[in-house]
Amino acid sequence: MAQAFTQQTFEKDVLQSPVPVLVDFWAPWCGPCKMIGPIVEELAAEYDGKGAKVGKVNVDENGQLSQSLGIMSIPTLMVFKGGRPVGQIVGAVAKDRLVDLLKKAMA
Repeated sequence: MAQAFTQQTFEKDVLQSPVPVLVDFWAPWCGPCKMIGPIVEELAAEYDGKGAKVGKVNVDENGQLSQSLGIMSIPTLMVFKGGRPVGQIVGAVAKDRLVDLLKKAMA
């Protein structure tokens, strides 16, 4: 299951992570977010313990964090590596695009 990241846990769980982290910025009322949600959950299960983490940030509950990262549209999926964003996709996309983004960060 995808980990829930918050303003309080983001620094430790994402920015200080020893492995790349795919973060889905979403909201419960967002249609495209609902479409991509199951894909994010699949990736979380597939990459668990395999060199990457996958999690989600609810932008309604963590507005300050989302704003500080420049999230303007949702869903926005960002990959962080070494405390910095290294890739980003905005909108609902096919699973293979997310896999490619994550694999690039793991290389």
